[in-house]
Order: sequence, then structure tokens, then C-alpha cells
Amino acid sequence: MAKKNSLPLWIWKRPDSILACGFGTGAAPFAPGTFGTLIGLPVYWLMQDLGIQWYLLVTLFLFLLGVWICDSTAKALGVHDHAGIVWDEVVGYVITMTLAPAGWVWWLIGFLLFRFFDIVKPWPIKVLDQRVGGGFGIMIDDVLAGIFAAICLQLLVLTKLIPV
Repeated sequence: MAKKNSLPLWIWKRPDSILACGFGTGAAPFAPGTFGTLIGLPVYWLMQDLGIQWYLLVTLFLFLLGVWICDSTAKALGVHDHAGIVWDEVVGYVITMTLAPAGWVWWLIGFLLFRFFDIVKPWPIKVLDQRVGGGFGIMIDDVLAGIFAAICLQLLVLTKLIPV
């Protein structure tokens, strides 16, 4: 039988862990990464009108913050990449949406593309996921999944395969 996702109650007393666990979405009993990615939607909504330089700067800040909070939460939990740590999904989704066109259809396509690459973990994402430790290791596979998803999203925009 599969082990149910669980987070100890003390985690909610640590601000870094509250962020790392996606304000509670990481405690979802199934698909915590998908629920965690949902936190990326309002984060992206707040960022979508930024110029590209500011967008990338905020994304870099969210990544660096993620390295720290994911590392400290993983150490506190005693598990390298606990399923409840979902800040990496938030940042991965924000990366996916870099230069995305406006509209809910693109939000949804970006969400689905990011979840696909995060779940399937094609090479080299899987290699990074397995071999890089610490907070950087928790974050980097989702960064790469976000980059793959962003490339696919931009290809869909350029080829006009999505009639929006």
C-alpha cells in the first residue's frame, strides 16, 4: 500500500516551512505537487504585468528563497525532498509562464505542460532529481521542468496551434 503524504503539525509553526509547503497545499493527501503548483497561479497573476527584466528578477528571488526554505524544511523533516515540499513547483510554474501570452487558456496549458515535465522527468531532469542534494537539488529539477515547459509553450504560441 502506498504511504499517505503527511506533515507533522510543528511544521506550521515555521514560516520557512509554511512557504516551502505551499501554504498547506503540500499536505494534500494525493498529488501534493499538483496542488502546490496551484499556488503558482496567484503568484503568476501578481507577476504577469511586470516587464521581462523585473519578471526574471522576481523569479530569481523566488528561486533563491526556495533553495533556502526547501533546504531548511527538508533538514527539519529529515527527508531530502519530502512530497509536502512544493515551493519548487511554484517556481517551476512561474518559469513556465515566462513571456506567456495573456489569457486563461495559456495559464492552463502552462500548468499542464509543467506538470507533465515535472511528473515524467525526462532526461536530464531525472538525473538532476536523483543526483543533486540540498535545497538546490530540490529546486533545480523543477527549474528545468519549467524551462522545458516554457519552450513548449512558446513553440505553441509561435506555431499558432492553439487558436486563441
